[in-house]
Amino acid sequence: MKVLYITNEYPPHVYGGAGVHIEYLSKEVAKLAGVEVRCYGDQKPGSGQIKTTGYESAAGYLKLDRGLQSVFKTIDRDLQIVGEGVDADVVHCHTWYTHMAGIWAKLNFGVPLVVTTHSLEPLRPWKREQLAGGYDFSLWVEKTAIEMADAVIAVSHGTRADVKSLFNVKEERLKVIYNGIDTDEFKKVASTEHIKRFGFDPAKPYLLFVGRITRQKGIIHLVNAIRYLNPDIPVVLCAGAPDTPEIEKEMAEGVKSVLKNRSNIHWIREMVDRKTLIELYSHAAVFCCPSIYEPFGIINLEAMACETPVVASAVGGIPEVVVDGVTGKLVKLEQMNESPFEAVKPDEFAHDLAREINALMADPALRDKMAAAGRKRVEDVFSWKSIAHQTVDLYKSLIKGK
Repeated sequence: MKVLYITNEYPPHVYGGAGVHIEYLSKEVAKLAGVEVRCYGDQKPGSGQIKTTGYESAAGYLKLDRGLQSVFKTIDRDLQIVGEGVDADVVHCHTWYTHMAGIWAKLNFGVPLVVTTHSLEPLRPWKREQLAGGYDFSLWVEKTAIEMADAVIAVSHGTRADVKSLFNVKEERLKVIYNGIDTDEFKKVASTEHIKRFGFDPAKPYLLFVGRITRQKGIIHLVNAIRYLNPDIPVVLCAGAPDTPEIEKEMAEGVKSVLKNRSNIHWIREMVDRKTLIELYSHAAVFCCPSIYEPFGIINLEAMACETPVVASAVGGIPEVVVDGVTGKLVKLEQMNESPFEAVKPDEFAHDLAREINALMADPALRDKMAAAGRKRVEDVFSWKSIAHQTVDLYKSLIKGK
């Protein structure tokens, strides 16, 4: 059996959870089947076990608005990807960017199509800020691909419920297979070699955030919560890759405001490499995930694997990862019905985040207990080996049913 993965992100160009997912899934599946990866970027075919080819847009579409340039470059890359021909037994697409390629592969080459829903466009209305009219295209192509796919993988039961409510997908085509974590790589380390350049003391218990600067990740809510934190708690914000100049400006203004009353805020504006990331997790006392929309939340797995308790919003798939009171604390986020994924009472949410963070930071014994429980949970439930076997079993069922 041969599997063709089509993805926006793939090493070395990984900036989000979907990229982490496909990196590890492809490695593990390659132990069970033939694997080819076609992705966005300048990756060149190598001699390794996984044949990988990156595709760049042939044109800049410079006469279009910035958001539409992104959309048309996406279509351009997808056409190049399937224009190479498809000789795989199954095509598996990740994120809406690659769905057009998956549609063309299924229709033109008769190959079963699998789609993994890392997030859902209708639940990310703020994307219109980034894509303008291109958001309508992303909505359409995602809906089309999901409803015609031979199998749809939801990364959590919460996401499965969202798919059911938003799209016409038969029960037998909709599966839940969790994200995973490499527990051999993501584990607590003593070294500080890669983080000492950032200017904070890793020996002093600090609060950590890791993620992109987007509406989805709720970073602005955490920045607003800082004013309610114990002033002695250092805060490390590892936040880069802003969706838009507007949200980057909002983030900068928020950090500037809280810095008026405290100096122990450290903003790392780059997307750090994995060794640096693991050191950040390992020395943090508490990790905060204030997402307003999170189908799964792989960052919480990474923190737990590095023995860091988590304070997270109780949205999407997060409660399936973080066990409230055991591996961390969940904070309720009341959201507007008419405008989903906006907080009804943002200041109350900020207060609630700060309350749980303050309580954990003041209780080292509870942090240690949660740290051990978090590590055990990721080892027991979220191994890539198990996830790869579940995924390959799904592929086999589709090939057998052709």
